[in-house]
Amino acid sequence: MTTESAAAVLVERQGNVLIATLNRPESRNAVNAAVHVGLGLALEQAETDPDIRVVIITGAGDQAFCAGADLKALSRGERLAPEDKTQARWGFAGMVQHPISKPIIAAVNGFALGGGTELALASDLVVAADTASFGLPEVKRGIYAAAGGAFRLAQQLPTKIAMEYLLTGEPFTAQRAHELGLVNRVVPASELMATALDLAARIATNAPLSVQASKRLAMGIVDGAITSDDAFWAQNRKESMTVMTSEDAREGPLAFAQKRAPVWKAK
Repeated sequence: MTTESAAAVLVERQGNVLIATLNRPESRNAVNAAVHVGLGLALEQAETDPDIRVVIITGAGDQAFCAGADLKALSRGERLAPEDKTQARWGFAGMVQHPISKPIIAAVNGFALGGGTELALASDLVVAADTASFGLPEVKRGIYAAAGGAFRLAQQLPTKIAMEYLLTGEPFTAQRAHELGLVNRVVPASELMATALDLAARIATNAPLSVQASKRLAMGIVDGAITSDDAFWAQNRKESMTVMTSEDAREGPLAFAQKRAPVWKAK
């Protein structure tokens, strides 16, 4: 792990639990290449260390869990994925196409927008602060929820509700996420990590191999991949070739960085 990625994602252990903290509060914990590498390596560490039984992912500060992709970095022409091909295959934030056998709990300490919601969708359980919020606003930025959100939201929520949030890009509260089954617990912010650690401890007391086999079977993980997602990712790549290379995809992040309304051209 490089110094930059180690600073972008802080990793600590509490007993059998690995805690990975997205540590870019000045950027609302937005994902850049350093976060991708740092979180991906943390998941690799968890998967290969038999003493680690549960992973908790959270964000630094009390405002944001993760604001999604770093659009300002994109507007400057920076890559959000590393050059290393193996690490790049882990998907957005080093996580969304990087399933591991160890259970992952997202401790959502603030708003989780765009890629932040996609990290929650890629987690096995979610504990949210009562001040947290979720949403996939990509359509407001000339892009789409290409880190699994476009299909995972429809898998994990009632279809009509998922389509409303996908097509409007509007946010929803932690309480609404709980009502819809996206979140396991909603607690005061001051109790967030204690609640996540308690849930992790109750998982960690069980037989590790049994827990891991149960997750693999439930999620359809075979040889480090969710094979039932293959068709979605293949279509995702095709859609990306059109949408992500469009003039609108350049306009959205630029308008965001310049704090103005975007001018869409549908091309």
